[in-house]
Amino acid sequence: MKSRDGMIRLMRYQAEEKNRQVVQIEMMIAEFGRRATDLEEQISSEQERSGIHDSGHFAYPTFAKAAAQRRDNLRASIDDLKVQLDAAKMDHDAALEELKKSEAIAERDGAGRASAAAAVGQSG
Repeated sequence: MKSRDGMIRLMRYQAEEKNRQVVQIEMMIAEFGRRATDLEEQISSEQERSGIHDSGHFAYPTFAKAAAQRRDNLRASIDDLKVQLDAAKMDHDAALEELKKSEAIAERDGAGRASAAAAVGQSG
């Protein structure tokens, strides 16, 4: 019985850890999105200041080029994180499913033992 309880606690911990991973990835995606939006605003501001909107123009602001590269890198990272998020959500769902199965088995076994003990108590 104790080993089953320990196993359920371990499974619960693993499910909670998978949930923390999901939350952490979601927070990273949100933060990268905010940073990309900030960079987009800085790029637009720099383009307005210089009056040049064509990134291929020889006088296009260097800051705008660098900010655009950082923004693009952040967007690529967001795409990669979304793939990781999908995998983490699947892992979390699987861990929850295993936990539910184990808890149901433990509950069923506990109810069976209780009814057997009650039957023994009534016969004595």
